[in-house]
Amino acid sequence: MRRLALAVTTAATALSALIALPGAGATEPAERTATAAAGSYVALGDSYASGLGTRSYLADGSQCRRSAQAYPSLVAAQQGLDLDFRACSGATIPDVTNAQLGALGASTSLVTVSVGGNDAGFADVLTECATPFWAGDCDAAVDGAQAFIAGTLPGRLGTLYSGIRSRATTARVVVVGYPRVFMGEDCNALTWFSPQEQTRLNQTADQLNAVLAARAAAAGFAFVNPTSRFTGHAVCDDPEWLNGLSNPIEESYHPNLAGHSQGYTPIVGSALTGSTVRVTTATRSLARAQAPELAREQRRNAGLDAGIEPRTFRAPRLDSPQLRRAAERAGVDFDRWLARQRR
Repeated sequence: MRRLALAVTTAATALSALIALPGAGATEPAERTATAAAGSYVALGDSYASGLGTRSYLADGSQCRRSAQAYPSLVAAQQGLDLDFRACSGATIPDVTNAQLGALGASTSLVTVSVGGNDAGFADVLTECATPFWAGDCDAAVDGAQAFIAGTLPGRLGTLYSGIRSRATTARVVVVGYPRVFMGEDCNALTWFSPQEQTRLNQTADQLNAVLAARAAAAGFAFVNPTSRFTGHAVCDDPEWLNGLSNPIEESYHPNLAGHSQGYTPIVGSALTGSTVRVTTATRSLARAQAPELAREQRRNAGLDAGIEPRTFRAPRLDSPQLRRAAERAGVDFDRWLARQRR
């Protein structure tokens, strides 16, 4: 595939030996360096890599919610890379192994991978914590996710990263982490994240990033931590780089256009290529122009993608019998509570 190298007019040969990473949030073990040349870039992972939240998706015959404005596409457009965009919304580690690793080969020079959040059930945890305190058990949901991250996730990541290295033996691989979703405020009328619950959810994101970083280092991969980059741009911040409760609901709690272009792209692009990566109007336009061809290429993988189950946040339903029963168990006057919510 030569489409991106021919289409872009920026210096596609500017990728050289990557001895140091100038990107904020990028870490790499000192004993391993890599040399990347302009060429094949494979983007693996879940919805945070595919671009769910940007509201603009490739017509590739899947429910992966791949966006030409997601960071893999923007990095590829800005740097003149030949992108194989395999990341898919809902993907877990087994999904990446079974449906995405086939894109890797001896000619693969660059890889990004963002996965682990769905394995820990983060969408379900958010769903539980969004309910009024008397209707759900946020602490139990968070405890379960944290136990999985500490006990099960490291081994699964180690196996996945070994699989990536065995297929892309000389590629530079960057593991991409997750931002904190909240900064102490929930301005959405139909969710009830308390400050304490937001703190625990952010601590879970930190724990997940720590495990990702450790396993990346063990594999000789670089790691990009987006936490500091997204500070001041969480849900309900101004400007907001992470969607809050959204319509359609699947857009909720994912990076929006600014989150990808200003949040992820500069730090991922720098760690991946060793070059300064900035998204300009020309970059966005080029990425949009390349969308039809990206869609055509990924349409070939629609059968593999069909096996990946979407995992999305579910908002509390005020009129649900379950919520009424929870109120009765908690001794809450549900009708009075409901009337207050609808004012």
